[in-house]
Amino acid sequence: MGGVEFSIEDAGFPLKPKTAEDLRAMWAGTALEAFGLVLKEAGEDTLVLEMPIRRDFLQPAGLLHGGISLFLAESAASLQACIGIDLRERQPVGVEINGSHLRSVRDGTLVAKARVLRRSVNLIVHEVMIGHLETGRELCACRVTNFYRKTD
Repeated sequence: MGGVEFSIEDAGFPLKPKTAEDLRAMWAGTALEAFGLVLKEAGEDTLVLEMPIRRDFLQPAGLLHGGISLFLAESAASLQACIGIDLRERQPVGVEINGSHLRSVRDGTLVAKARVLRRSVNLIVHEVMIGHLETGRELCACRVTNFYRKTD
């Protein structure tokens, strides 16, 4: 089973992302694109993503699968963790995620709002709230920790 060869130097996107546009350039051909994520805003300590709920995101009872919320939370935190760092030197990798599912939905649009709780040289911790755009209700409360891994 062969792996996909990838070099950050050949990535074709900004290697010191500073803006939402820089981050958007990073996800062509990735899970972020496949799941239909839309980056609404990005800043030094916050990031907001939206994602439409699709039929294939539901569990058998017709409710949003909880793993989708965690995917969205980790995506928001990891993207925000890229802002202002040189990806040739270090890259954020998720080392912990937890989530409390507060409510369920069947359709509409998810909104993830990530906020930095603590940033150090090696770790960054985010709180990510997943909400429902149409009702404004909170669906999932998450905490995500990324480790800044030195590149090889």
